[in-house]
Amino acid sequence: MSETGGVREVKSAARTVELLELLAARGDRPARLQELADELGVPRSSMYALLQTLISRGWVRTDVTGSLYGIGIHALLTGTSYLDSDPRVRAARPYLDEASEALGETIHLGRLDGRDVAYLATRESHEYLRTISRVGRRLPAHAGALGKALLAERPDEELPEGPYEALTPHTHTGRESLAADLARVRARGYSVDREEGVLGIVGFGFALRYDSPAQDAISCSVPVARLTPGHEERIVAVMREIRTKVEATIPGGIGPVHWR
Repeated sequence: MSETGGVREVKSAARTVELLELLAARGDRPARLQELADELGVPRSSMYALLQTLISRGWVRTDVTGSLYGIGIHALLTGTSYLDSDPRVRAARPYLDEASEALGETIHLGRLDGRDVAYLATRESHEYLRTISRVGRRLPAHAGALGKALLAERPDEELPEGPYEALTPHTHTGRESLAADLARVRARGYSVDREEGVLGIVGFGFALRYDSPAQDAISCSVPVARLTPGHEERIVAVMREIRTKVEATIPGGIGPVHWR
């Protein structure tokens, strides 16, 4: 067993979490028993027993043939509970609504999680119905407005070595290129993602500095075809105001328990 904070890791619990994370990462691509056993390096019989236990408790689902496996509904219920229990997400929601109404564009709230950003809340544009991101989705921090706004709050020495994953031809794939962009973010006060995460979409990200360094950020995403200089100027002005309101609403006292 490995050590975790001085306590020996429970192998069966670690394997269960690894399985759930693997199934969640596959999204709409269900897996077969042997695939899961091979991926996690466990015997087929042990994997089958674990799957059956999780199916009985609603954490994993299977098809009518019993040969394909996917993430279960209890994972959704637990994720929803996380959002409902976070006072910062609750406090930010009215301001996301305000930004969405003022701009008519898609608004996001995200949180840095390792090298990724997890989306905690989204307000979709009524003008542009294509879903860019959804609550619970994770994207590499280097490839979007939310992530770059949060990476810019940290010293460049903390950036991982490249090469980074390219989501589009415009994504930063090198450490030097990303660091130069983050310098511009710091000077400007917000990040700009010009089709780096999704082709045809420009994003503007604003770190929320009620933590130091910031863990959360908000962003506005807009199709390139609708982004005029005047609209960009208005987006930045509105999002700066929204950031100020959110930060004023969430002082230290309203923050969540400081979980490890």
